[in-house]
Amino acid sequence: MTAPIRVFDGHNDALLRLWRDESPATVAFAAESPGHITLPRAQAGGFGGGFFAMFALDTDGGLDFAIFDNPPYDTPLPAQMARDAAWPIIAGQARVAQELDAAGQVWLCKTGAELRRAWDAGHPMAMVLHLEGAECIGPDLEGLDDLFDLGLRSIGPVWSRPTDFAHGVPFRFPSDGDTGPGLTPAGRALVRACVSRGMVVDCSHMTMKGFYDVGDEGGALVATHSNAHGVSPSARNLTDDQLRAIGETGGMAGLNFGTVFLRPDGRRDAAGALDHAVAHLDRMIEMAGEDHVGLGSDFDGAPMPEGLESAADLPNLVQRMRDAGYGEALITKLCHENWLRFLERTLP
Repeated sequence: MTAPIRVFDGHNDALLRLWRDESPATVAFAAESPGHITLPRAQAGGFGGGFFAMFALDTDGGLDFAIFDNPPYDTPLPAQMARDAAWPIIAGQARVAQELDAAGQVWLCKTGAELRRAWDAGHPMAMVLHLEGAECIGPDLEGLDDLFDLGLRSIGPVWSRPTDFAHGVPFRFPSDGDTGPGLTPAGRALVRACVSRGMVVDCSHMTMKGFYDVGDEGGALVATHSNAHGVSPSARNLTDDQLRAIGETGGMAGLNFGTVFLRPDGRRDAAGALDHAVAHLDRMIEMAGEDHVGLGSDFDGAPMPEGLESAADLPNLVQRMRDAGYGEALITKLCHENWLRFLERTLP
């Protein structure tokens, strides 16, 4: 049996799931436990690594996906989260990453060269540590160096709520991302600090104005888990102009598998959601260029399509690409090579 094409993923929330699990993280990760990404499911589907997000979950336990059942919808942004509430949550998820690395279940990669070595060696899981929402960092950037020393190499200044640095887009359908102001002065300082350290700045969840502000500060424009607005008009998806800007700056856009960002009707319904994945890839490739598009699953963080319920099902997506006439060289680029080359250029 031919081994599946390996996938490097632009975004997942497995660390949050493992941090919340009552079992030790190394046990839950190795088991057939609930969750989109476990070692057995990754091995079955060719999931070889990616950006693993740390996220400060608020007290109500997260987003109620039932809001997506009856479009149109427009959810108000949650209030900003206090730094002293966010820091211990993020520190706990950083410890989970360190535990998985110490157990040899992942290779926590801190440079592009190290990532390439891990990938070429066939390590079970190459991890790049990501922060989704910078609530735990002070407006004076206190905490950034501590997180960098722990292995953090990618930051999304916002999730879909405001921070000291930027404003997130609401979960709104239909809408584009022009929903609020751009980077604050502290946000511009954060982006400059990230660029100087060779860190990725992720514009997923950010307003359109913030997206272009990131580009003005000299970084490659990256949206690790956002789709094509021209296919599904969600505020979380990227307009054609934004996709062009990603390509022009040498950045990356990662296809989000979440049903509500794939489906043209914006619904949560899993049935038929995978049918739209190639339409998004077609539009993203047309606008950004085939060297600037990858995958950004949102595993463990969003409702998944029928036929793509976990990392074990990634071959189903690859087969959809083949059925659409994508050649093996392009499929390899989309599945991992574009992300790896970008990170080799970017990470310190």
